Amino acid sequence: MQSIVPHLWFDREADEASRFYISLFEGSKIIDRTILNETPSGTSELIIVELAGQQFMLISAGPYFKFTPAISFVIACNTVAEVERLWDKLIEQGQALMPLGAYPFSEKFGWVADRYGLSWQVMYVGEREIKQKITPQLMFVGEQCGNAEEAMRFYTSVFQQSEIGEIRRYGEGALPNKVGTVLQESFMLNQHRFSAIDSAYNHEFQFSEAISFVVKCDTQEEIDYYWDKLSAVPEAEQCGWLKDKYGVSWQIVPAIMGELMQNKDPEKQAKVTEAFLKMKKFDIAELMRI
Repeated sequence: MQSIVPHLWFDREADEASRFYISLFEGSKIIDRTILNETPSGTSELIIVELAGQQFMLISAGPYFKFTPAISFVIACNTVAEVERLWDKLIEQGQALMPLGAYPFSEKFGWVADRYGLSWQVMYVGEREIKQKITPQLMFVGEQCGNAEEAMRFYTSVFQQSEIGEIRRYGEGALPNKVGTVLQESFMLNQHRFSAIDSAYNHEFQFSEAISFVVKCDTQEEIDYYWDKLSAVPEAEQCGWLKDKYGVSWQIVPAIMGELMQNKDPEKQAKVTEAFLKMKKFDIAELMRI
């Protein structure tokens, strides 16, 4: 089971976006679809998809959060033709953040915000083995710039089966970036690959709740553990959501939540929804009593 799942917040486009993203990757599919009634956003739709063997959650829940390039998704490609195919699809009604071209780190690379504002980096990696097709990248900017390495070490101390990979650092002549800060780093959390980077350029964005990471927990002890370790902004705690000390949003949820929400009894499903909307940290026992 994928224990950490990216969660993407849309206004009303989750269904349309899910179909678009499925069209990008061979063998992708919709896994589940759930309607949530009487939420603060009204009626919301939660869709779980599988893209290149990885799960993503998409929700239509109102115009409250917007995607920013602070979190993007790096797509590794073994051929230039695949890079160009994905780029052509993603740039349609989108915006190039780094034009498709040759760069010192890849002979074919482009960074694009798609038609929904979600950021993707499409990268040719040659014949290198691709163990994870899509990798979330955290970009530490503004007040958080310089914290990429610290954040990586913090996250790998919190999650099991975690490790730090290669760290590449800025050298002389990389202004405005400070020498020694992170040009690129890779790390694993619960066997899921992430990457991080510092950027000292004048970016007009930060991390946004539009992208969060769902952590599935089998027990209340797990929920309590991750909540205590990660939550750093009390006012952001709501309905299983929290924000860590770097501004990244997480959702700490029971692994059985999907099963509870798929109950065919509309009355019971409504009661489960009503109960969890009132919670900050989820209480598995209370949800199971409903």
